[in-house]
Amino acid sequence: MNTKHTIPSDEDLTAFIDGELTAEEAARIEAIVNEDESTAERLEFLARASLPFKQAFAPLLAEAPRQKLETMLAAIPAEPSTKSNATAAFAGRRRFLGALAASLVAGIAIDRAVIGIGRSFSAKDENSEWRAVVADYISLYTPETLAGPVPERDVQAAQLAGLDEKLGLSLSPEAVSLPGIDFKRALMLQYDGKPLAQIAYLDPETGPIALCIVKSDAGRKAPDLESRKGLNVIYWSNETHAFMLIGRIPADRMQELGEDVRRRLSA
Repeated sequence: MNTKHTIPSDEDLTAFIDGELTAEEAARIEAIVNEDESTAERLEFLARASLPFKQAFAPLLAEAPRQKLETMLAAIPAEPSTKSNATAAFAGRRRFLGALAASLVAGIAIDRAVIGIGRSFSAKDENSEWRAVVADYISLYTPETLAGPVPERDVQAAQLAGLDEKLGLSLSPEAVSLPGIDFKRALMLQYDGKPLAQIAYLDPETGPIALCIVKSDAGRKAPDLESRKGLNVIYWSNETHAFMLIGRIPADRMQELGEDVRRRLSA
């Protein structure tokens, strides 16, 4: 096989981001990025994603088999960096990917490191980009991720109030409710340096659903539907914020739910 055109793995791409490759290998990957749109998009995702997975998976993390995980992580060999001035925060990106794989085998997800990049790969569509990032981590959710009782209304209201200050919204349990689907939690994440609100639900038939909101100045956009990572997404925006509802619910039902919550949030 001609390795010049071999699609690089995530490990190769993160090593490229950190300057850990030889000049020859870096040039090969750069050529692929320039020629292959999917590889360029994956590189952009790895370079810009900064969602705190530790928060999103805190319930699983609390019950994680820590001793087993530490044993697995200790077995991952260290790899020296070829970039002499690399900082400690980024020198072990390859080891981080190995740790992530090990933690998933152990049944948990660990904190996603904040990734920086020294060169610019501009995004074609800001809203498309953040939806891709959200789909990547929501696809990891299972019903067990959101197990537990439904919070009382006052608890829901308190969690939503914590989002309002960062987003400049006024959210209520009634405004974000989904008929027949349980509210589970609301928490603040971060995407590309901006606050990203996630309101998580659990549908008894199809599993986890999330309503996510970020500030956006891209302008008003009517609701539209797409599919990402095997999930259906309905998304829209107003003058100040972008919204998306994502889950495994069938597309026609997702459109109904999205339109319903959009009307209530606009009221």
